[in-house]
Amino acid sequence: MSDTGQDGTIETPNPFMPSPEDMQHWASVIGRAQQMMLEYALGQANRDNAAASPLDPASWLRNPTTQLWAEQSSRMWEQGVAFWTSLATIQPSFAPGADMPKDKRFADPDWTANPAFALIRQTYGLLAEQLLATTRTMQGLDEHARAKMEFAAKNMTEALSPSNLAITNPEVIKRAVETRGESLLKGLKHMLADLSRGQLSHVDPDAFEVGVNIAATPGKVIHETDLYQLIHYAPTTTEVFTVPLVIFPPWINRFYILDLNPAKSFVAWAVDRGLSVFMVSWKSADASMSEIVWDDYIAAQVDAIDTVRDLLDVPHVHTIGYCVAGTTLAATLAMLAARGEAAKVRSVTFFTAQVDFELAGDLKMFVDESYLALLQQLSAGGFLDGRYMAATFNSLRGRDLIWNYVVSNYLLGNDYPPFDLLYWNGDVTNLPAKWHRQYLVDLYRDNRMVIPNSLSVLGTPVDLRKIETPAYIQAGRDDHIAPLASVWRLMDHLSGPKTFLLAGSGHIAGVVNPPAAGKYQYWTGDNDAATLDDFVADASETKGSWWPHWIDWITGQDDVKTAVKGGRIPGKGKKKAIEDAPGRYVKQR
Repeated sequence: MSDTGQDGTIETPNPFMPSPEDMQHWASVIGRAQQMMLEYALGQANRDNAAASPLDPASWLRNPTTQLWAEQSSRMWEQGVAFWTSLATIQPSFAPGADMPKDKRFADPDWTANPAFALIRQTYGLLAEQLLATTRTMQGLDEHARAKMEFAAKNMTEALSPSNLAITNPEVIKRAVETRGESLLKGLKHMLADLSRGQLSHVDPDAFEVGVNIAATPGKVIHETDLYQLIHYAPTTTEVFTVPLVIFPPWINRFYILDLNPAKSFVAWAVDRGLSVFMVSWKSADASMSEIVWDDYIAAQVDAIDTVRDLLDVPHVHTIGYCVAGTTLAATLAMLAARGEAAKVRSVTFFTAQVDFELAGDLKMFVDESYLALLQQLSAGGFLDGRYMAATFNSLRGRDLIWNYVVSNYLLGNDYPPFDLLYWNGDVTNLPAKWHRQYLVDLYRDNRMVIPNSLSVLGTPVDLRKIETPAYIQAGRDDHIAPLASVWRLMDHLSGPKTFLLAGSGHIAGVVNPPAAGKYQYWTGDNDAATLDDFVADASETKGSWWPHWIDWITGQDDVKTAVKGGRIPGKGKKKAIEDAPGRYVKQR
């Protein structure tokens, strides 16, 4: 609609001039933002007056050292904003490049179609490439120092991406205009909530409830110690395989990564295939566990194996060890073999586990003296708050697990997705400080596990060459936690029959890949191959989940079945039910 001026000309309203209603709404948004920040500041003051624990990451984020770092970072961000904004105001005659590489951070069409934003993007790309190239060619650095420099440079370039700044992200600007500032207000609410809890949120924390719509496979807790609970899942078949399955998940995460919703649950799938499934649920560490060490986890694994053997009156069990629990399971098997008790375990399956840490990847950067000193400082109460470990793992994939959510949650003000895997990722577990340091030093830093008799557990020297238990070794092609080349080393150190399987995707999705999803693929090949390259060169690809391949392997070890009665029903044998699955330990924070 146009108006006619006094001289008869038609005046067209400026489309960029906000209406009085818009201006009033923006004023309301600013007022509400100020109120939210005031309430947040008052809440933090109350927490400080209440002498919040220094072990709380939310309070750690506010200590003087961190505040100084935040102020320095703030100045860096201000300089970055000024730099990108200055580029945007130059208004050069710049033709956007059609051949710029695809990058989901710059998916908005304006990053290519708008000359100003295209220039910002291209300039950022050139500067990032130059920084990384300079780091790679820097003289006088040993391999470890260069890796740390490259890691730091990569994280810096990801942090300084113009997509992470509201003023230089066209998608954020358009969303703010469309919502009249409501998106920014919502993002501020998300950010202040995360600052209060000391952890970046990936998902709505109220979307799931453990034992209700996640970790809900029926079963009973039938055994309990100060370190773990043992869950026995209810059978769904009239007969089950005589040899039961005991699963050891990593204690750095909650066990229910293997029991998300029914469609994704490895536990439910294995139960439906006729396995008697037992799951270890580790207790999240507190001050009472300050003296827990590796021996305690080894003893717990042996205890779980013996408990199931006695309950079902069977000579042996199948076992699964996931990630660090697989590392520990290898030590357990070596100890049992040295003691003449190897027959307690009929087979072992390793999910993305390592025993040789020479090629352990980026996590090896977190084992130098400076990091270990910081770890000791953060673990003064005898345990490490799981939020620190979550931040470490997120930093390994900062673009996907940090900055992607900064933009989505804070700048765009998007609703959190109801994604069970992300909920699990944020459900952190505390770690015993003494054992965590021992693990980093003895295994990651000094790689002592593959040196025969260098380490001992429960008084028995560890020699992996003594393990003759049939082993199924699964690795993820894109695993950044337990790299493929590192997991392959299991093939070099175990003496029994071994089956190696390479799964598509990474540390989590490569394992949690149910057949019904029809996703990814896996490769099988020559298990006698001398090297990983030889295995890959002749490997055969199969579309979909590797779980059916695994159950065929398990059946090949022992296919005898027995009727479901007595101890095969949770709580009906020698071990009475303590409580319903998933138990108390998984819910403790």
